[in-house]
Amino acid sequence: MRTAEGDFISIIPGRLKKERLETDIVAAGDRVTISVQHDMNLIEAVAERKSTLARARPSARVRNLSSDREQVLVANPDQLVFVFAVKNPSPNLRKLDRFLVVAEMNQLPAVICVNKVDLTGLEQARQQFQMYADIGYEVIYTSARQDVGITALLDCLQGKLSVLTGSSGVGKSSLLNALQPGLGLHVRDVSEATGKGMHTTRHTELFPLDVGGYVADTPGIRGLALFDVEPTELDGYFREIAPLVPDCQFNDCTHEHEPGCAVIAAVRNGRIHPDRYQSYLRLRAEHEKLDDALY
Repeated sequence: MRTAEGDFISIIPGRLKKERLETDIVAAGDRVTISVQHDMNLIEAVAERKSTLARARPSARVRNLSSDREQVLVANPDQLVFVFAVKNPSPNLRKLDRFLVVAEMNQLPAVICVNKVDLTGLEQARQQFQMYADIGYEVIYTSARQDVGITALLDCLQGKLSVLTGSSGVGKSSLLNALQPGLGLHVRDVSEATGKGMHTTRHTELFPLDVGGYVADTPGIRGLALFDVEPTELDGYFREIAPLVPDCQFNDCTHEHEPGCAVIAAVRNGRIHPDRYQSYLRLRAEHEKLDDALY
């Protein structure tokens, strides 16, 4: 536990364990009250969470939504920041769409950081990611090598608890080092150390920023979108699709083939980008398959 007086290792008393049976008692990012004692430090209370990055942890071999527990990866995050390289490696926009579903599910603002713009030029980078800016996501273009966009990214992170994630090779460590000397190396060292354990996806580390705020590094987000979403709910997590759903002719419209589908019409007239629509169709098919396998 980090306090103004320093860091403390604290334990959770039994009475708190009885209070929260459907979610994690304490997670990275929680605000807690502790009592400092000679033999041990106790967590006395956990403040109500204003937000969570969470997923369901199934309680049994057979999926049962009524008894699934909430697994909190980060408590009280202010935003999710997804780092993608414009090249080397080429951006997997299907994965980005999956991550954006995670943000919408958890009702958290999402920021897209497009890194390595020095490899293609800013104009080409913007062409690749313009569809996300068009539907309202904040997109920041960066290059750690050429010091492009670093101030904008730092301003975005300042004073906030930001969950920052990106695949291997996208330059996340270099970006963090550009934001704050040594930060990327520290994050990498901790990630490599915890990666040797069997519970890697449950381990989240918060790293303080000199300008105020924290960066949360959690590998658990990488598979998060495969949990918790019913296929019929997925259209609500695509922000350009969701407003059109009430205009469909059928209440149970899948937006795949039905007559009078407002979403299909929007794709045809250019209101919805075809790549985003294909991402929706693929995710829906994936979740339908997963759903069938679990029930």
